[in-house]
Amino acid sequence: MTPILTKADRPAALDDVPSIVRVMGGALYDTPFFRWLFPDDATRVARTRRFFALTAGFGYVPFGDTRVAEAAEEPDGPPSVRGAALWAAAGHTPESRLVSLRTWPHWAELIGRDRRGAFLRVFAEWKMAEPQEPHLYLAALGVDPAFSGNGIAKGLLTAGLERADAEGLPVFTQVLDPKSVGLYEAFGFRVVRESASMDGVTSHSLLRDRR
Repeated sequence: MTPILTKADRPAALDDVPSIVRVMGGALYDTPFFRWLFPDDATRVARTRRFFALTAGFGYVPFGDTRVAEAAEEPDGPPSVRGAALWAAAGHTPESRLVSLRTWPHWAELIGRDRRGAFLRVFAEWKMAEPQEPHLYLAALGVDPAFSGNGIAKGLLTAGLERADAEGLPVFTQVLDPKSVGLYEAFGFRVVRESASMDGVTSHSLLRDRR
């Protein structure tokens, strides 16, 4: 049965964080980046969810512009969050120094000693790739796997691009799964930097010019 989309793009609230964590964890735990970051198959899902609990709960929901999509399985069924996009508006820094100081003990424990240094280097490379001019930043986009293929990701991405166009801003993102590069290129993004610093896992930095 085709799900009923009830909210294609609404601002997220702190109450949405558990749902965002569930969606992002289910959508992204098996991508190349998270397979590298959390190599233990038995704990990867739980650790990926904790990753997004820190990212969304401390950063992109309270200090960013995170959006969620809601859908119901049946016409009369209750809607729930089935997709999320973690955006940062121009001039806003959800990953600020203050947020980093508050969350670093949690990050250190989550990532572990073996990956800690490499993760910090990767994060620094991502920051170096960001454009200097004002821009919208898409940190992550995910859809509940049970609801994929129903246009939820497209709706969240399109809504963000429309906001960028209304403000005359470029959009920057990083893609950690090579299979997703073509999706973003179809929406006008181009690859501006590639980095293979994660044991062969390549990250692609993409930019969509102002319209």
